[in-house]
Amino acid sequence: MSIIAVGSVAYDSLKTPYGERERVLGGSATYFSIGASLFNHVNLVGVVGEDFDDADLNLLKSRNVSLEGLVHRPGKTFFWKGEYGKNLNEAITHDTQLNVFAEFDPEIPATYMDSDIVFLGNIHPTLQGKVIEQAGEGRFVACDTMNLWINETRDELLKVLRHTDILFVNEGEAKLLTGEPNTIRTGRSILKMGPKLVCIKRGEFGSILMDRDNIAMVPAFPVEKVVDPTGAGDTFAAGFLGHVARIGRFDFETFREAVKVGTVLSSIEIEDFSVERLKTITMEEIDKRLEEYRKIIS
Repeated sequence: MSIIAVGSVAYDSLKTPYGERERVLGGSATYFSIGASLFNHVNLVGVVGEDFDDADLNLLKSRNVSLEGLVHRPGKTFFWKGEYGKNLNEAITHDTQLNVFAEFDPEIPATYMDSDIVFLGNIHPTLQGKVIEQAGEGRFVACDTMNLWINETRDELLKVLRHTDILFVNEGEAKLLTGEPNTIRTGRSILKMGPKLVCIKRGEFGSILMDRDNIAMVPAFPVEKVVDPTGAGDTFAAGFLGHVARIGRFDFETFREAVKVGTVLSSIEIEDFSVERLKTITMEEIDKRLEEYRKIIS
């Protein structure tokens, strides 16, 4: 099963307690595509500017990623500058330059239409809705969102959720979306909005996966040194959907295992800046950490 990934391709400048990096590769579609390509084929939809480096383009080309949907436009690539303090769960944004991403209008190439799974990265819900319309019925649709869209474009987001199979959301966003103080009640409220599944990410406390009949609580992997948490959520989704695409089943037990794979993949990604760990990681390394993880949680 192949995956369509729609989202931002960007450059980041960031600072964490472990150092600083200038103009490194980032963006939701970037992290997702590189991570998920370890498991199955990914069809990328995004936009970059004239300043997008050939080395970064070649990195994407070297993976199991199709770039027919990556559009090049006059201007600069989306840029974000941020900082993480002692609380690595929250980023402090210093600068956001949408650049060519401001006019992003995603179009799914005809060659992508045999994909079974669609990942909607953290972009405006109106754009997510356009992708769903183009993709048509019969695909497994996964959606990510953020506080900005919940606060400012709630109606558009709710329309998207009615056509979503799974929503990836952190605990704070989930409570903001529903107004519920209890996490389990929050999950049940989200399921009533349309998604068949919801995965609530709780940082160091792991994740909760829910459908209308089942609940699974999956612990986090104990990472000793978090160098850069940027892209962790997209990498989690990459591991989750990559596993589902590799197994080819859409049942709760497969999804429960997919949470574990996503947890492990993201625990590796945050060990270095940007996509550096994703560039070198192998399936053997993922399987080895999965084995270690299962021993921890057994």
